Amino acid sequence: MKTGELNEEDLATNPEKNNQSGASSEFKNPLKTVGFFGVYRYAATFDRWLLALGTLCAMGTGVIQPLNVLIFGSLTGDIIRYSSIAKNPLISDAEKEVAGVEFIDNIIAFAIKNCLLGVAMFILSYSSTVLYNYSAVRQVNKIRQLYFSSSLNQDVGWYDLEQTGDFASRMSEDITKLEDGMGDKVSMFLTFQVTFVASVILALVKGWELALICLTSLPITMISIGIVAVLTGKLAVKEMDAYGAAGAIAEEVLTAIRTVVAFGGQEKEIARYSNRLTFARNNNIKRSLLSGIGFGLLWFFIYASYALAFWYGIKLILEEKSLSPQERVYDPGNMVTVFFAVMQGSVNFGMSSPYIEQFGISKGAATKIFAVIDSAPVINAAKNVGLKPKEVKGDISFRKVHFEYPSRKGVKVLKGIDIEIKSGETVALVGSSGCGKSTCIQLFQRLYDPTSGEVFLDGKKLGNLDLTWLRSQIGVVGQEPVLFGTTIAQNIRYGNLSATDQDIEDAAKRANAHTFISSLPQRYNTLVGERGTQLSGGQKQRIAIARALVRNPSILLLDEATSALDTNSEAKVQAALDNASKECTTIIVAHRLSTIRNADRIVVLSEGLVVEEGTHQELMAKEGAYYHLVNTQYSANDFPQEYEDDDDPITTFDDRRASSMKGSILMEDMIPVEESNTTSLMAILKVNRPEGWNIALGCITSLIMGATMPVFSILFGDILGVLALPNDDDILMESNKYVIMFVVTGTITGIATMLQIYMFGVAGEKLTMRLRQMMFGAMLRQEMGWFDDTENGVGTLCAKLSGEAANVQGATGQRIGTIFQSVSTLGISVGVSMYFEWRLGLVALTFTPFILLAIFFEGRFVKTENENRHKTLERSTMIAVEAVANLRTVASLNAEDIFYNKYCNELMPQYRNALRNTHVRAIVLGLARSIMFFAYSVCMYYGGTLIVDEGMPFENVFKVSQALIMGTVSIANALAFTPNFQRGITAAGKIFNFVNRVPKVIDAPNASAPDWNPGNINYSRIAFSYPTRSAVRVLRGFDLSIVAGKTVALVGPSGCGKSTVLQLLERYYDPLHGNVSVDDDDIKEMKLSCLRSQLGVVSQEPNLFDKTIRENIAYGDNSRVVPEAEIIEAAKNANIHNFITSLPLGYSTRLGERGTQLSGGQKQRIAIARALVRKPKVLLLDEATSALDSESEKVVQEALDSARKGRTCIIIAHRLSTIQDADVICVIDQGRVCEMGTHAELLQQKGIYYTLQRLQKGKGV
Repeated sequence: MKTGELNEEDLATNPEKNNQSGASSEFKNPLKTVGFFGVYRYAATFDRWLLALGTLCAMGTGVIQPLNVLIFGSLTGDIIRYSSIAKNPLISDAEKEVAGVEFIDNIIAFAIKNCLLGVAMFILSYSSTVLYNYSAVRQVNKIRQLYFSSSLNQDVGWYDLEQTGDFASRMSEDITKLEDGMGDKVSMFLTFQVTFVASVILALVKGWELALICLTSLPITMISIGIVAVLTGKLAVKEMDAYGAAGAIAEEVLTAIRTVVAFGGQEKEIARYSNRLTFARNNNIKRSLLSGIGFGLLWFFIYASYALAFWYGIKLILEEKSLSPQERVYDPGNMVTVFFAVMQGSVNFGMSSPYIEQFGISKGAATKIFAVIDSAPVINAAKNVGLKPKEVKGDISFRKVHFEYPSRKGVKVLKGIDIEIKSGETVALVGSSGCGKSTCIQLFQRLYDPTSGEVFLDGKKLGNLDLTWLRSQIGVVGQEPVLFGTTIAQNIRYGNLSATDQDIEDAAKRANAHTFISSLPQRYNTLVGERGTQLSGGQKQRIAIARALVRNPSILLLDEATSALDTNSEAKVQAALDNASKECTTIIVAHRLSTIRNADRIVVLSEGLVVEEGTHQELMAKEGAYYHLVNTQYSANDFPQEYEDDDDPITTFDDRRASSMKGSILMEDMIPVEESNTTSLMAILKVNRPEGWNIALGCITSLIMGATMPVFSILFGDILGVLALPNDDDILMESNKYVIMFVVTGTITGIATMLQIYMFGVAGEKLTMRLRQMMFGAMLRQEMGWFDDTENGVGTLCAKLSGEAANVQGATGQRIGTIFQSVSTLGISVGVSMYFEWRLGLVALTFTPFILLAIFFEGRFVKTENENRHKTLERSTMIAVEAVANLRTVASLNAEDIFYNKYCNELMPQYRNALRNTHVRAIVLGLARSIMFFAYSVCMYYGGTLIVDEGMPFENVFKVSQALIMGTVSIANALAFTPNFQRGITAAGKIFNFVNRVPKVIDAPNASAPDWNPGNINYSRIAFSYPTRSAVRVLRGFDLSIVAGKTVALVGPSGCGKSTVLQLLERYYDPLHGNVSVDDDDIKEMKLSCLRSQLGVVSQEPNLFDKTIRENIAYGDNSRVVPEAEIIEAAKNANIHNFITSLPLGYSTRLGERGTQLSGGQKQRIAIARALVRKPKVLLLDEATSALDSESEKVVQEALDSARKGRTCIIIAHRLSTIQDADVICVIDQGRVCEMGTHAELLQQKGIYYTLQRLQKGKGV
């Protein structure tokens, strides 16, 4: 029974779980929300010091700007005072000259002070950015490691309840989002907030009455920002849930890609994936609308407060005009100081908006990630804790053990079993599929703990033993062996890290794997591909056995350990296992009763209880449950009598010849293919074309937003000019006109802000969804050879799907609006400056190239850094996903630390680079922020000389300098998002390269859709090598003709090419030479959909989906809606209907990820029903009954025999008893058909088939 398997009752007793489509408990259980400071919970003491210093520097940066306002206000007073003197005809030229000298001295003093502030700004900006980024890189690296470590160390039961499919999404996308809210964006946000507070304090000190009037909009502003932050934070969590679910679907589909392609399920899976993306898209568009409304109101209130401030400030100045200079509080200089202080505070508060949204997203990501880190295991808490006995005898006891899986509370799998196993004894557990055999093996490994009762080893409770020590004493070989994407040698070494090369070779010899390994060009250094996909089932099984044997275990657990082996290998491996069993205590689970005949004791389980135990002879004599199982299995399995006692010597053959390992990837093949990843914003916009009007409106509103700053500088200059008018009535009338202009500007700005954020939000979200769909669709279109490449492992592809599309968001949405707006501000500012005073404009512009050069070099630098970072994250995520997806195997091998160290080592080079690279970013940001101070100093000095020497209107100096400074500030603001923007452009280039890849197996230009009448299949002179290993020939001049309606069986040793023959018919691959044809039509000339619609496949390791049983069976025919009656009929024919109807939810029962809620036999029968519902012309059975117990096999075999009638059937089988009735049996060796005939004819020939048959009957090795 597989983990979490169904027996006659089911997980459906938990309807909440079943009603969730691929949802984890994360969707159901509210998680503890992480606060802003909670994001920094993993900061070490050194990080806290860095953050404290960074915070002080950020606060210092924030204080500098109000100081600039203070000295600027004084200078404004000096300028207006000098202008009044210069324009006054009553004042003598001598007095005017003295005033001019004094004015120039004041300007020089301002320039010096401002330059000093600029130097301080550069140093403090650089420091705060470096310190925050350095700390963020360190913390995120630690969080990545903790998250992976915690995921690896969760109990297996935790994974029964949680969703592992979104793991890649969490590892890449969510942690990147978390990082975005921890680094320099926090220091910038702090700077904005300190500037805001310091500016308000300065304003209140210089003129509290005017300051309070200016601040009237603040409470409303803060409330609107607060509401937006809360709502966007909640929506961000929902977004990550939806993307996590989409990631789970992608992982499930890519893992089972052969099944999806075989049944034409690509469109259905794209729709299922898109359904999750649609929710995320709509959710994020809603978030954009909320943000737009919130920040639109914010900017309206800011401009409205400007208007009120000028109106009230001028009123106060005029009221105090008659007072003596000592009594006056409000003069033009003071009013400008108060106004600019409040304005700067408000603007900085407003510029915080994108950061608040980012922090909401980061907190949402942290909530998910920290929930996993905080989840404490129960069983795995015993690692390196507890007893470590010096020796193991091997006495095992199950005493009154009751058990139910965590995902199915209330459904008992074991109901009080008692089993005693003595040291050195070999005990076999047998029984029908789903009776609890595999559960016993999992309980002994402590993958689960009993609900009640105890399991003992040498009289000690397993719970009291050190878990790591316990598992190190156990060798496990499972029914579906898991290999990892590394070399054969390393896969075997996982069983015993201290094993020498000689130990590995000896273990491989004992497992009958050495011969086929030695025939490979790289021998033990051959890479096996992700999940061992480059090996045949039998080869995988033998390496898994070698991995178990290299441990020299005290206890050996064999769960269908030889089920995937051909007869020749099985005989040898069984002998090796028998020898190993003599040296240790062994528990065997087997359906092939011939393999456990010599066990010391056989325990028969039924419905969670022990019903019989004894030796083979004792149980046969009882004529009970075991007797019934044996008779069922062997009733039709006897040799014809004339060969039964034949004592001819048996010719075993060396499977070195047949070891054409499936496209084995060698180290020398691992040469990365360089692709051009460059693209432009225009290329992204082209994909965004359907949202053209959204983008157009967003661009227009960004231009309007960009124009507001220069417009403000013009209004500001004119208002100051008004103050120099001699008549008070004129001042009031003119100022009222400009106040109204401010309100109008505020209204336009507010509407433009809302539309900008919303329109770019809509366009960005639709683009992101479209890109994800394009990528996923492109993945499902690729040929199988592409998936065989280690570069395209499931973990890597899932990381690409989530990571690349998430990165493209950095070049879309509000970020593109911010950048567009900044460019607009700069352009209009330059225009304004040139219009009002071109000489001053040119002086100010001399500083712009410094910023643009800084941006250019940072862009190039960031691009290189992003590419390196991206590759590192892909490779590290692939390691992490591989480990988590195969957690049971990792746990049984005690390999958690191995994978954790591999993961950390993969991250380390990029981590060191990232720490170094923090300095470049800080220099650019410091330069962008500080250069305005130097620019202002030069502009005001030169402007002052123009006022004195040429009588230039002083308001023009303010208009020109203010406009250009605003432009420079806007570039500094845009700089915060340039890394995201550059990352987005790079990611888009990768996506376009990928989407434009043309698969090597596609429909021919004029592909036809013939009727397959009659449907004769012909393989002619086929030569074939797998694309990833072209030097190893699998088929060599293979010829085979299959007459329509006939049953053809393919037999031969593991790795001889049997499955390859089926895959060529499916057109998973195309042959190098020769052709496969149906009714003389080359299948390359047929439409792929037409070809595959005629084929029904049942494979050795069936892939089921996290859907209902009904949906899984109906998946057999995705071209139509399959009626319920046909689903039930197919289930009955596959002998699974009664089991399904016994479940509380029947056909609506959800199967869990990869069908883990079913036993192997139950999965196989649903897979058979799925193939039958297709009503195919050709049935392809690749070990279709290998996972079934005797009773099920007999009934399913009858169903398959019935299904074969009237259709062509190609069978691959190791159990020769299942293919004796085939019309033709073909023995494949060395990539060719070397024997062909009926069962009786081949036995007469006494060749390879005869040898295989004799070995299977137990007379051979």
